[in-house]
Amino acid sequence: MSEDLQGRTAVVTGVSRRRGIGFAVASRLARAGASLFVQHWAPHDADQPWGADDVDAVLGALEAELVPGARLASTSLDLAAPTAGEELVERGADALGHLDVLVCNHARSGGDGPLAEQTAASLDAHWAVNTRSTILATKAFAARHDGRPGGRVVWMTSGQALGPMPHEIAYAASKAALAGLTASVADDLVARGIVLNTVNPGPVNTGYLDVDTADRPPEVLDAVLAHFPGGRFGEPDDPARLIAWLVSDAGRWVVGQVLSTEGGFRRW
Repeated sequence: MSEDLQGRTAVVTGVSRRRGIGFAVASRLARAGASLFVQHWAPHDADQPWGADDVDAVLGALEAELVPGARLASTSLDLAAPTAGEELVERGADALGHLDVLVCNHARSGGDGPLAEQTAASLDAHWAVNTRSTILATKAFAARHDGRPGGRVVWMTSGQALGPMPHEIAYAASKAALAGLTASVADDLVARGIVLNTVNPGPVNTGYLDVDTADRPPEVLDAVLAHFPGGRFGEPDDPARLIAWLVSDAGRWVVGQVLSTEGGFRRW
């Protein structure tokens, strides 16, 4: 595999459901040889239409993907807390030692709406989880990095720069901040031997695009599906393939980019 991560350790956030992007990313990194420290926060999922997964089963599935000699550790952590970004990295380092990779896959769902429904609380809630914790986790990760080859950070944005998201103003604002900061933070980190890029996965069905567990009406699901030339929604492994490549040595020359992996998704 070109994505050879033997001997490296990756922190991946938002790994609480086997249908999630975080799980797909962690699985690929495990198969590439990495040790894993994964963050989960099941109470968030329990409040969503798609529901929470069995975290022990999630971790057991990841354990089965590890190559000989690699290790898995995890933590339950609410990334809305002001110190959660730093605490995430501290727990990962305590569990597994030196950290080579940070994938900030986590995101808040729910509690959003159009402009007319926004409040200071709704905006702050998305900012705290999606943006503040990502920036502060990156700061803590960089502070611990010793300059050895292989330092990688991946942030996750959305498609807010490619078309309107009028019913997700708080979410779009928090994700737009990460996309807008990518070049500036990447410039800071690359001098310290760390490569940062940001990925927009497009509409990926992690359960929220299934009729029985969707957070939007069936006619909206049909309309979204019609915009995929391949006739299917994105799947978690679609962005995971790109992320695994970016954090490997093969992706070392891609720096400070916001990359979309959407299967030709047509917004109009």
